[in-house]
Amino acid sequence: MHDHPVPAPTNVTLRAATIDDVPVILRCIQGLAEYERLAHECVATEALLRESLFGDSPAAQVVLAMVGDEPAGFALWFRNYSTFLARPGIYLEDLFVFPAFRGRGIGKRLLEHLAQTAVASGYGRLEWAVLDWNVDAIRFYESLGARPMSDWTTYRVTGSALAALGSGG
Repeated sequence: MHDHPVPAPTNVTLRAATIDDVPVILRCIQGLAEYERLAHECVATEALLRESLFGDSPAAQVVLAMVGDEPAGFALWFRNYSTFLARPGIYLEDLFVFPAFRGRGIGKRLLEHLAQTAVASGYGRLEWAVLDWNVDAIRFYESLGARPMSDWTTYRVTGSALAALGSGG
């Protein structure tokens, strides 16, 4: 028996999330955290998401993939900036498709949507990070023409280290 790609469902739609979608966004984030083996680090709440995504100064945008009326996944992104290109870009913070909907091209549809947004807006790039062990995701991203930035290492300051740095040492 051969593996054949499952055709993308015709009833998949993408739409911008609204404040009413906060519970769905949280479910997506929690599902991603569990998949990435990082559930212990996930402290997101509906209240925090309402404020950070739909408050006075939204920090990111969310696109939901729907199959009929059922949420199938999401992409959460924000605008970044390249000084070398002197243009903004899109940083994809999270891409997640619920297990029941995987293998139907929904992740690709979400990435295509972000690429279309970037092109239409005159942005210079679409980028994201992937965990080194996530071979399936890496294979998928490379099949779309993405290339690893292997000369770069991401650094992060958080928690007490962030507080110490912010207070001058």
